[in-house]
Amino acid sequence: MTTIAGMSPRFKARIAGLLYLLIFVTAPSGAATATPVKMFMNLASDTGVALIFYYLFEPVSRKLSFVASLSRLIFVVVMGVNSLNYFGATEFLQVSHSSASFNRGYGVALIPFGLHCVLTGYLIVRSTFLPRILGMLMVLAGLGYLIFLWPPLGDRLFFPYIVVPGGIGEGSLTLWLLVMGVNNIRWREQDEHGASR
Repeated sequence: MTTIAGMSPRFKARIAGLLYLLIFVTAPSGAATATPVKMFMNLASDTGVALIFYYLFEPVSRKLSFVASLSRLIFVVVMGVNSLNYFGATEFLQVSHSSASFNRGYGVALIPFGLHCVLTGYLIVRSTFLPRILGMLMVLAGLGYLIFLWPPLGDRLFFPYIVVPGGIGEGSLTLWLLVMGVNNIRWREQDEHGASR
């Protein structure tokens, strides 16, 4: 944690972008494409993004940044338990190797993930060091994932109405973080003022 805090904001952003790219590469589209290695890499990358985003958006609002990161970590825990059950490591929550159970668990996990996206989008909009359009796209992505509060509707609308806004929002943020990072000067100014904390 101390190592993350000591990195420059732009470097943190680029590491987060790299981890987000890894998430895109390893994320399963459902039980059919999930493997133990892919899930491990995916959830480890999600954990890294959650921790880096906490530090990255702390100058905007420490409390909201904490809640946003915690929401993503809850997603990681739910998907971790879901994956362990699916691959037969544990059997206390669902039948092992049940594709339907894995997909249901995935839907449940997308609820805290959606909250993370909405809050992160809001933090981006309120930041001075990232373009506001990225924040608006992330809010739209998060609202799509939150449709899983009503699972049958989430299942029905998953493709394209949830996947496409999610891909655009998260993909745009990923590319920006990889290529541009954040504006170091504006990040430090917002950190110094700390008016929103």
